[in-house]
Amino acid sequence: MADPILVEITRGNLVESAHRGALAVVDSEGREVMALGDVERAIFPRSAVKALQALPLIETGAADRYGLNVAELALACSSHSGEPRHAETAASMLTKAGRDLSCLECGTHWPSNEQAARGLAAEGRVPSALHNNCSGKHSGFICVACATDVDPKGYVGQDHAVQRRIKTILEEMMGIKLSDASRAVDGCSIPTYATPLSALARAFARFGSGATLSQDRAAAARRLREAVAAEPFMVAGTGRFDAVVMQALGAKAFTKTGAEGVYCAALPEQGLGIAVKCDDGGGRAAEAVMASLILAFVSFPTSSARSWLPSPTSRSSIGTASRREGCGRGGTLWRRPKVQAAEFVALW
Repeated sequence: MADPILVEITRGNLVESAHRGALAVVDSEGREVMALGDVERAIFPRSAVKALQALPLIETGAADRYGLNVAELALACSSHSGEPRHAETAASMLTKAGRDLSCLECGTHWPSNEQAARGLAAEGRVPSALHNNCSGKHSGFICVACATDVDPKGYVGQDHAVQRRIKTILEEMMGIKLSDASRAVDGCSIPTYATPLSALARAFARFGSGATLSQDRAAAARRLREAVAAEPFMVAGTGRFDAVVMQALGAKAFTKTGAEGVYCAALPEQGLGIAVKCDDGGGRAAEAVMASLILAFVSFPTSSARSWLPSPTSRSSIGTASRREGCGRGGTLWRRPKVQAAEFVALW
């Protein structure tokens, strides 16, 4: 059975495009609060789990050993835009561990931020691995290796001590075994494991609430959340959804995008974890769904507190409204009958 339509793009009174997908919302006890579509189908979480992959940075003592600041901890959780501060911060992390960019095994690409890319080109420069959107995560991996007296060379390999440690953490956070899971190579060369949305949502409920976690792990998760709340720009970049949302909401929400229409979030005050997958890989749809879910579950004292919400209306070249995005058929997401036969109304 096909996943339901989560987002429709309309032009005038016609639906121009539609995005199918699935979503899971789980509470701190692991109970399903909301589900749409097939939440047990395994999907690759991609970069949405970077905060979970950053937990060893705290747990091994690497962050304290190298004196990593909140900006550096936030960058370890990031898919950044390659802006100057991002690249400089990744370089700082490596320097503190006694290493340099030659140790990075994430590859090189131009910054996704157009101004940053044009700036490099205008200076006659080419990007380095520091501009890779995953350089913060990889710098964190190198710090973990060095702090635990492990040679960082080959740290992206599935059998490297750093990746074995991360696999164990993912299993513990999600409450599943990954030994039989489909495995592939992520875009930045590290292993990625296919997992159900329900397990991803469970992991982020635990990440946000600390429920069922050891005291040390709960403290590590809290420290990463606090770092991201203090430096939301570092997690994404100028104008990016994650940065805008967390700049506005602070510690109320942790959100993280992943490639191919994946999105995860933790809502600490509500003890909820959220995982979204748009079947066509559409990032615009995943953002729309995530925005609607946050608005549904997080309390806002005033309407102005919702000003971070991206406008669902696109405008033509002369400024008139040309199309509109909405969540679900008629602007509505529906609860699964087993939860309640009530509608979950998006605020768009």
